[in-house]
Amino acid sequence: MRICGIELKANEAILVILEGETFKHIEIPTRKILLGNSDKSEDVSKFKTSIEDFFTENKITKTVIKKRAKKGKFAGGPDTFKMEALIQIVVNLEVTLVSPQALAAMEKKHTVEIPVTLNKYQHVAYLCGIYGIKSLS
Repeated sequence: MRICGIELKANEAILVILEGETFKHIEIPTRKILLGNSDKSEDVSKFKTSIEDFFTENKITKTVIKKRAKKGKFAGGPDTFKMEALIQIVVNLEVTLVSPQALAAMEKKHTVEIPVTLNKYQHVAYLCGIYGIKSLS
């Protein structure tokens, strides 16, 4: 089984694919999918099509997204919530939202080794993927 860990930041979905219980990172050329101008329906539709194609091409059936605060100092921007909604309505995709606190607790409980093949900006998405695999076992 393949799981996609996702972190939503500003207008981009940062993606990491993991396979199996060994947390094998699958190297792929697509590491981010951008939402252009969220006020334009063409850009929103393009993001939806791109993310659906990404899941289909990479045989993803489960994804884990890092939650963002809805209000307060660390609240997520409106584009991140729009991207989250578009991901949640993808057909045949199980979507789980995980809090930053749950990710931190998992990291403390289990030794997590980040692959050197990942860029720094992909680390949180990788942790989301690991959380998804661990929640299945």
